Amino acid sequence: MTWSFSLGRLLGSELRVHVTFFLLLAWVGFAAYSSGGWPAAVDNLLFVLALFACVVAHEFGHALMARRFGIKTPDITLLPIGGLARLERMPEKPMQEVLVALAGPAVNIVIWLVLVLLGAGMSIGSFSDLDTASSGLVQRLAYINLLLAAFNMIPAFPMDGGRVFRALLCLRMDRSTATRIAAVSGQIVAVGFGFWGLSSGNPVLVLIAVFVFIAANSENQDVALRSVARRVLARDAMITAFRSLSPQDTLNTTAEAVIHTTQHEFPVLESDGALLGFVTRDRLFAALAGDHPRSDPATSIMEADIPQVALTTGLETVLGELHKGAPAVAVMSQTGNMIGYITRENIAELMIIGGR
Repeated sequence: MTWSFSLGRLLGSELRVHVTFFLLLAWVGFAAYSSGGWPAAVDNLLFVLALFACVVAHEFGHALMARRFGIKTPDITLLPIGGLARLERMPEKPMQEVLVALAGPAVNIVIWLVLVLLGAGMSIGSFSDLDTASSGLVQRLAYINLLLAAFNMIPAFPMDGGRVFRALLCLRMDRSTATRIAAVSGQIVAVGFGFWGLSSGNPVLVLIAVFVFIAANSENQDVALRSVARRVLARDAMITAFRSLSPQDTLNTTAEAVIHTTQHEFPVLESDGALLGFVTRDRLFAALAGDHPRSDPATSIMEADIPQVALTTGLETVLGELHKGAPAVAVMSQTGNMIGYITRENIAELMIIGGR
């Protein structure tokens, strides 16, 4: 996910943090310092670390449940609204998706029960108590775990309740229609959160509203894209008119190609058509900004790990490779030569222009 960075790997998944997650932490920390000085700030830091652990546990609840159905979780990203466990694919059966979605809030309920057994009371009266030290660390953690469970069960994307809602709708309709209904529900909730945040002067609620609205729209587009992809082959979507580079071409040659074409990525091909890799416009810009000599070979900034597929490969498989971060997927002939390539941009163009 853009604007996120890795903290390492845990239980087989990469743990990432979105930079805006720290906006939430900074807001809570500043409020604690303003009301109680450094003692409250230190207590708040301990609370933030414990909250971080609860959010991680919530997301690994999803990941471990998905693993039971043979689905891996490449990464988990922490966001202001809680977190996002990115599954390599969605469960095939609606009830499996329900179980995966419910696993996260279930972890929060278990944490709450453990904290209650450790003596946590339920005397906290409002959300404003979360950034004060007067309520006690254990009490605040118990409260926020109930809050996380309840918030995530709102029946709207991207919350877990939205995925449960979509899965139940899938029992009566196709997945694309069910996703569209759940996504619209999520955007309505987002507008409500935005109005609440603006009227109460709470910037965190406004930030949550923006994330919910964008995530709901993104989920709807992704499912629609995959619905189209199931009916299309690689040969239907590949770019066949393109400019390629040779192993002898330099960064200066690549810069000229960027200027004179609309391509964002350039395959580097041997004289016999064999693919060596791709040079992307972003990599070129980074190299030139880093004062790389323009006489350096283009292969010095080339990305060599490019997925390769056959003409008859389904576009859904291609999308899966692109989701892993590849700049393009090469379409190969039976003799092993590249005859075209596919990017997310030209798949989107295929959806619009092709009217599929």
